[in-house]
Amino acid sequence: RHISIQTKLEGLEMLVDLNGGEFRSSGWKPEKMLNSSNLNISGRKSCPLCPEEKFKACYSHKLRRHLQNLHWKVYVEFKGSRMCICHLACRNPKPSLSGDQVSGRHMAHFHCVVCSVTIARKTDMISHLKRHFNKGETEASYPGGSDAQMAYEILKELGTNVQLLPNHSTPMKSDTYFNRKMKTNRQLVFCSLAVLAEERNPLECLDAFGATGIMGLQWAKHLRSTVRVTITDISDTCVKMIRENCQLNNIRADGGSRGPRGPDRAGCEPETAPVATVEVAKMDANVIMHLRPFDYIHLDPFGTAVNYLDAAFRNVRNLGIISVTSTDTGSLYAKSPNVTLRHYGCHIVRTEYYKELAARMVVATVARAAARCNKGIEVLLAVAVEHFVLVVVRVLRGPTQADESAKKLRKLVHCQWCEERVFLKLGNMVDDNEHRLNTVPCNCHGSLPGKTAVQLGPLWAGPLFNTGFLRRMLSAAVQHSMDDIQPLVKTLICESECTTLKSLVHGSSVLSNQVECGVVIKTLQSGEDGGPADQAGKRKSGEDCGNVVKKLKPDASLDHPAFYYSIHRHSIRRMNMPKLNKFLQYLTEAGFRVSRTHFDPTGVRTDATLQQFKSVLTKYSVPTGTNTGAGQSTASSEKAV
Repeated sequence: RHISIQTKLEGLEMLVDLNGGEFRSSGWKPEKMLNSSNLNISGRKSCPLCPEEKFKACYSHKLRRHLQNLHWKVYVEFKGSRMCICHLACRNPKPSLSGDQVSGRHMAHFHCVVCSVTIARKTDMISHLKRHFNKGETEASYPGGSDAQMAYEILKELGTNVQLLPNHSTPMKSDTYFNRKMKTNRQLVFCSLAVLAEERNPLECLDAFGATGIMGLQWAKHLRSTVRVTITDISDTCVKMIRENCQLNNIRADGGSRGPRGPDRAGCEPETAPVATVEVAKMDANVIMHLRPFDYIHLDPFGTAVNYLDAAFRNVRNLGIISVTSTDTGSLYAKSPNVTLRHYGCHIVRTEYYKELAARMVVATVARAAARCNKGIEVLLAVAVEHFVLVVVRVLRGPTQADESAKKLRKLVHCQWCEERVFLKLGNMVDDNEHRLNTVPCNCHGSLPGKTAVQLGPLWAGPLFNTGFLRRMLSAAVQHSMDDIQPLVKTLICESECTTLKSLVHGSSVLSNQVECGVVIKTLQSGEDGGPADQAGKRKSGEDCGNVVKKLKPDASLDHPAFYYSIHRHSIRRMNMPKLNKFLQYLTEAGFRVSRTHFDPTGVRTDATLQQFKSVLTKYSVPTGTNTGAGQSTASSEKAV
């Protein structure tokens, strides 16, 4: 380490004994320090970071001000160390215009704390350190630094320990990207896999983008012999870290050479038997999905997942599950319409229900990819929270199922003034402006000049949730003590049935046996219900499965209504709105199906039209400055009359 790299000002002053006259080099002996002229002469001392011709020897008080005001204040900080500016002859002399080197003139520079390179500009040094940081290279990565383990961070999530490199939180395309905020996503994916493991086992499941491997390790550690986990990544750094995390959790890592471990890992071999076995492979996600069939595939790339959908549906088994996580919020939330059209083939605008619009757009893209492989989908879950969109679908093999899924891709007519919306019916291919405007159940096109409606999509027009699957996910969350996502799953169950939380809690069919796609599943609390135990979790034959799939066509009247209305978006000026829970009760009393939505905390999912929604909102709103209790009592009396 160069003498210009210090952690405290005292360390910089210790380079020269300001009370005595002896120079303390700390192992670093520049050429200029060997001359007797640089030592203490008549009480004067030289600067250890400046040549004699730049800063002449002076007394202690002046040298202390020089070190503090110049070298200590002009610095670049990294990992608690300051790289102070250095004026020594560490670099080659700056050449003149004629090409000759000018003697006695040296450029000021900084010494890198990681690789000891010298860089003149401060901004260039900052960029240089960022490249080290993104690659996971710190001082501890080199033999001259401290212990290598000190640069790592151990994180425990769901009983699984993972070792993270220092740049795990860097929000960019790096090899070791890890986001703590994606814990909700990982738990939802885990619960969906646990539900599938109840149907049949062992499962061949794939974590296509391992990174630190935390998701695949959670699967293997908690589901044990019911799953056969494969974790892949294209980066050598990630594959190495995944193997180390396997060893950290007493999980045997297969794949690659499949030979005995090296001598450095032999001593760290756990004495007890491994709790599970995972396969770790350095391979592109598209390649491994083309080579091998899987029952469960999870895709979580950096950004959009459209480049991997065709390969995912190529070899996925019948009645398997594919979960897709998309984090490209710029294109999903209509901030980059050109990117949206390029990736998803959809035209969208910013609306009040933009999160559900993004979820339906991702499902439509997944359905088209499945249809190209003569497969249909059944949407089990579609969530848009924080900065990601998670879609979980079940794969139904056959051209008939593909046709049924393709029929649910429709255009959406959206009024840009009142934000009323409606899906176009099948066969409505007339390109007539008046006909398209009259499709929206509002009178904005007649009362306002110009065109008010726009066509969006094509989008997924079917349901976004499967109630039976969500109930079993709630059971899995309770079983594995996932308290963080239980309120979210309960909200999703209410949203799928379009009911309030009270009816969910007091309902009689909260946890019951479910039949989906020919698979009979028993939940944790349904053991006393009749039925042969050997039928639970078994896959029926192909002929019986196909017959059951045809019989279990969803009833359109039972599906939850599409989209939602924001109570604040449609509030009335100079009027106080009722509380959201009260407003849900008023809509229910008016005869409409109603529930809250996870997409928007102020959103209301209902089968009422916008005009009916506004009429109920207007009826129970009171003018500003009026006593709310008196207004509600007046409204109640008017209703009674």
